[in-house]
Amino acid sequence: MIRKLVVQTLASIAVIGLALFLAAGSWAWLSAWVCLALIGGGSLAFGLWLSRIDPGLVAERLKSPLGGGQTVRDSAVLVPFVIGFFVAWPAFMGLDARRFAWSHVPVWGQALGAVLILATFLGCTSVFRANSFASSRVRLQPERGQTVISTGPYAVVRHPMYSYALLFMVGMPLLLGSLWGLAWLVLFIPLLAARILGEEAMLLRGLPGYRDYTARVRSRLLPGVW
Repeated sequence: MIRKLVVQTLASIAVIGLALFLAAGSWAWLSAWVCLALIGGGSLAFGLWLSRIDPGLVAERLKSPLGGGQTVRDSAVLVPFVIGFFVAWPAFMGLDARRFAWSHVPVWGQALGAVLILATFLGCTSVFRANSFASSRVRLQPERGQTVISTGPYAVVRHPMYSYALLFMVGMPLLLGSLWGLAWLVLFIPLLAARILGEEAMLLRGLPGYRDYTARVRSRLLPGVW
C-alpha cells in the first residue's frame, strides 16, 4: 500500500510538473519547484500519517477514481472533467505566470499562496480524523459499515474536504504568480457543486440518517453561503 501511495503521488506530481514547465518553456521557475515540493511532500507526509491511523481509508482512496461502485454521472462525466481540469489548469498558469507574463503576484501574495496550500493539508487532517469513509469515489460503502459523520468539521459544513479544496484552488495560482489562474474558479466551482449535489442525492437515497443530518447542518460548502 505504501508503494502504491508513493507511485501515485509521484505520478501526479510528474503530470502537474510537466504541464507547468512545458507551458512555461523553462525549467528555471523557482515558485513552480516550491509548489511541487509543497504538494508532493505534503501528499506523501499526509498519506503516510493516514496509513498509520486509518489504513482502510488509505486503501479506499488509492482506488482508481474511475473504478466501479460509483455513480455513472461521477465516473463517466465529472471525474474525467476534473482530471482534464487539473492538467489544463497548471498548463495555463505556466503560460500566464512564466511564458507570457500576463499577470503578476507580489512576493507576499506568493507567500500567502504557500500558506494556503499548507492549510489545505492541515485542514484535511481534521476531515480524515472525523470521517473514515471519505472516499475519492462517490459511492456507498456498506462493506465498511458506513455511517453518517457529524463530528469535527462535519458539524459545520457537510462537505469540508471540498471546502479545503477551495483553499488549494486559491493558494496554487497565488504561489505560482498567476492571477489569471484564479479565474479558473469559475469552472472549478460548478464542477465541485455538481459533484456535491450528486453525492448528496446518493447519500439521501442510501445512507440511513443522512436526511436528518442535512436538516441539522444546513451548509454544504461554505457556512452561510451554500
